[in-house]
Amino acid sequence: MNLGKNIRYLRKQKKITQEGFAEHMAVSRQTVTKWESGDAVPELDKLVEICEFFSCKLDELVRKNLTENENIYSEVRIETVPPFKMARYVMISPQPENDVNTYLERWAADSGLLAFDKNAKRIGWDFPYVSSEQKNRFGLQGYVAAYILPQDFEAAYPGVEIAEQKEADYAVISIREPFKNAFERIPNAYKIIMRYLGAKGFKEKPEDNILSYYEYVYDKDGITYMDVFVHVNAVTGGILHTDFS
Repeated sequence: MNLGKNIRYLRKQKKITQEGFAEHMAVSRQTVTKWESGDAVPELDKLVEICEFFSCKLDELVRKNLTENENIYSEVRIETVPPFKMARYVMISPQPENDVNTYLERWAADSGLLAFDKNAKRIGWDFPYVSSEQKNRFGLQGYVAAYILPQDFEAAYPGVEIAEQKEADYAVISIREPFKNAFERIPNAYKIIMRYLGAKGFKEKPEDNILSYYEYVYDKDGITYMDVFVHVNAVTGGILHTDFS
């Protein structure tokens, strides 16, 4: 049964002891131990309270094996990203991510960016301003890709928009081999971050000149990883509004 393992997994994700969790749930530590070992099952009202505490759905808690994520996802962490300048471009097409990355790679070569810094970092995010007709009638989607520009690089070559990002705090999670099952692993990473933020009591708070979220793909020791960044306000508990549905 996954329930006990899931409770233990979510408790450890939240970094709360059995004693602390028991105190919040108004039960004994021994009761929590029995829940996690599978020797006892919480009553329905307690299950609902557990879901509220961990910001998860009842079906996920009871039916799914949340622990299988341990080998795919890192723990959520909060990082401060320094300010940066970027060269970005958006495409709306049936396969916008591939199309815009191909275009931007060509721009990076033609502009001299890759000669200046062959390890220039490229990030990307969904472009939300696509009409219903474009989506439903023509099967179009939008995606933005951007190169983070080195401080001393002069981006004088045309064909991109130059934008600046302020210093900002982000909730970050790393995905191992994100493209093995991209339609499940990547959206699930956002769900894990949102569950983490919900459990920490973060609230929505938009800010100008800060990306609401973005993704960064890289290789490490021959393995592909993706870091997902979601903007948060680490002081006031604010999160920039984003539609992750």
